[in-house]
Amino acid sequence: MTRHGKNCTAGAVYTYHEKKKDTAASGYGTQSVRLGKDAIKDFDCCCLSLQPCRDPVVTPDGYLYEREAILEYILHQKTEIAKKMKAYEKQKKALRSEGQLESGSGEREKIEKFKNKESSIVSKPINPFITGQSKDSASSPSGSVSSLTSSSSASASTESTSSSSLPSFWIPSLTPEAKPTLLKKPSKTVMCPMSGRSLKMSELIAVRFTPLDCSLDRVALLTRQDRYVCAVTKDTLGNSVPCAVLRPSGSVVTLECVEKLIRKDMIDPMTGDKLKEKDIIVLQRGGTGFAGSGVGLCAKEARPVMQA
Repeated sequence: MTRHGKNCTAGAVYTYHEKKKDTAASGYGTQSVRLGKDAIKDFDCCCLSLQPCRDPVVTPDGYLYEREAILEYILHQKTEIAKKMKAYEKQKKALRSEGQLESGSGEREKIEKFKNKESSIVSKPINPFITGQSKDSASSPSGSVSSLTSSSSASASTESTSSSSLPSFWIPSLTPEAKPTLLKKPSKTVMCPMSGRSLKMSELIAVRFTPLDCSLDRVALLTRQDRYVCAVTKDTLGNSVPCAVLRPSGSVVTLECVEKLIRKDMIDPMTGDKLKEKDIIVLQRGGTGFAGSGVGLCAKEARPVMQA
């Protein structure tokens, strides 16, 4: 579509470009943007600090971290879990005490009901041929008046109890209160910030990158775009080259080297140790900005949508 075709607003059809333009300007609707190469971290950068690693470690899922950053994250998560567990235990103790108070009040109510029933027992002999109403009317000439007054007092008492039980927004003592939300028992497992799986300090594997030029210091090495090579084939590593970490030695090699050389005898070429399938950890890498890199580079932002 040409420039004039995009800016044309006199058409009878609401075009897709106009819809996207209005969506971006209005602040409503979900937007999706494809990220470029500048928005993606390099393969040798930490997933937390996004900086090149000095002492890199990798998880069994292949996510690279700076040792200091991931250990600080694990300690922070453990302190947060301890705080949540303490709050949960406090809530549990308060609920247990409330249950004990409710059980005690129930016992008191039973005792009061029993006392009222005991006090209402009549020890006088009752004539079975005279009903209660006729007996009351015969014994008292003003039985009807007393029955009316008792009924009116009973209705007044029920009205007063019902009015006192109803909450009121105008009287502070009768204002309904919102109960605090109950806390769930927190999990004691520390989760990986990238994969969401359980993470332990003992599972972290030290990674040893092979520099392109051993004579360069760290500052000069970081200023170069191509910094590291494969430990076996000496091929240059980057986001466009799939890599893997060998668990026994921590060396970083290309997946092409793994498929063509290492999987034949399953021996670590750096240490000579026997390898298992779980000892070959595929290193998670960023994209290259191209559609065929195999990495999802589409960022989505979910925003409210106006419906007609």
